[in-house]
Amino acid sequence: MALNDFVDATLPDVIEWHHHLHRNPELGFQETKTSDFVANKLHSFGLETHRDVSETAVVGVLKAGDSNRSVMFRAELDALPVVEDTGLPHSSEVDGVMHACGHDAHTAMLLGAAKMLSEHPNFDGTIYFVFQPAEEVYGGGKKMIADGLLDRFPAEKVFSQHNWPGVKEGAVIATRGPIMAGVDDFTLTFKGRGAHAAMPERGDDPVLAAAEFLMSAQRIVSRTVDPRSALVLSFTQIHGGRINNIVPEEVAVQGTARFFDPTMSEHVETQIGQIAAGISRASGIEFELDYHKGYPAVINSIEGAAIVKQAANSFLPSEAVVTDEPPSLGCEDFSHLLNAVGNGAYIWLGAGEVGPRAGLHGSRFVFNEQLLPVGLRMWLALAETALPKGVR
Repeated sequence: MALNDFVDATLPDVIEWHHHLHRNPELGFQETKTSDFVANKLHSFGLETHRDVSETAVVGVLKAGDSNRSVMFRAELDALPVVEDTGLPHSSEVDGVMHACGHDAHTAMLLGAAKMLSEHPNFDGTIYFVFQPAEEVYGGGKKMIADGLLDRFPAEKVFSQHNWPGVKEGAVIATRGPIMAGVDDFTLTFKGRGAHAAMPERGDDPVLAAAEFLMSAQRIVSRTVDPRSALVLSFTQIHGGRINNIVPEEVAVQGTARFFDPTMSEHVETQIGQIAAGISRASGIEFELDYHKGYPAVINSIEGAAIVKQAANSFLPSEAVVTDEPPSLGCEDFSHLLNAVGNGAYIWLGAGEVGPRAGLHGSRFVFNEQLLPVGLRMWLALAETALPKGVR
C-alpha cells in the first residue's frame, strides 16, 4: 500500500476526530474529556498509553525494530476563551470556549499518525506521541518537563506541527534557527501620595511618573539595541485612579517584550528598572517592578530543520518546502521541550490567506482541512526520516 493510500484510508477518521474535538473544547489544564478521547484512541491502536505523566497530558509509546533511537511527536490539547462566530456545523458546544488556534486538528492529525504508524511501522526505533495540555498561557510544556516527561520518555529529537495562516496553502516551513519569539511580561507600579486634583502640590503624581516612563522607555528599542536585532516592547495596559478629581496613589503599567536573542530578556528588565529608578529619584515616587520571564524563543536545530526538509521533500515538490520563511514574534511553549531535548524543529503548515478575525485566536478562525493530509504525510515521513530502517 502506498503512502497516499494510507492517508486516504485514515483521513475520514481524522476529520471525524477533528470535528468531535472542535465541538467539545476545554481550556488549559481542564482537558479531561479531551484526554479521555485521546487515550482511548491510542489504546485502541495498540499503543502503550500513559496518563500519569503531568496533569491532563497523554503519552503514547510505539516501538518498531530493535534500534534504541527515539523521537517525540507533540500536539496540543487546549482551547481558548473565545466565543465562536464561524457558523460551522461542528461549532463549539461550550459557551465562551473555542478551538481558535487549530489544536483540535493538530491532535487529530497526531492521532491519525499514531494509527497509521501502528498499522504500518516503517521505522526503526521508538516514537513518543505526546499530547500536551495548556500550551496557551499556562506553560503546560514546562510543567510536563518538571514532572519528569523526559526522564520517563528520553527522546533524542522532538517535533511539532502548527497550521500557519498567511503562508502559502500546503507549504511546509522547514526553518533552521529562530521561528518563534521568546516573550516576557511585566507590571511596573508607581506609588506616591494621592491628592485632590485642585491641590496637586499636596501629593505626588504617579500618573505623571507613568507618562514619563512611557515616553522614556521608547529609547530601550531605539537607542540601546542594535537595530538589526529583533525586539518588540509593547505597553498594553495602564491602570490607576477611579475619580476624575483625585490624583491616585498608584498607577500600574503593563506590557510585554518579544525577542529571539535570550540576552534581550535581562537587557529589557535592566533597562526598565533603570528608567523607573531615575523617574523615582526625580519625583520622589516609589516604584515596584514585577518582571516575569515567559516562554523562551523557539529555535530549530540545524539537524532538526534538515530532517523536516528531507521528510517534506519526499512527498512535496521542492517549491512547497520553504526554508527561508521569516520568523514570527508570536510565542510557543514548544520552546521548553525543544530546549530540553536539544534537537528538533517546530513546523509550520501553510494555511493560506485569511482575514484578521479568521486568523489564529480569532472568533472566525476555521482550520483549513486541506492541511490534514499534508500533516499526516509529514508525520509519516518524519518517522521514516528520523528513524530510518537499516541505520544504527
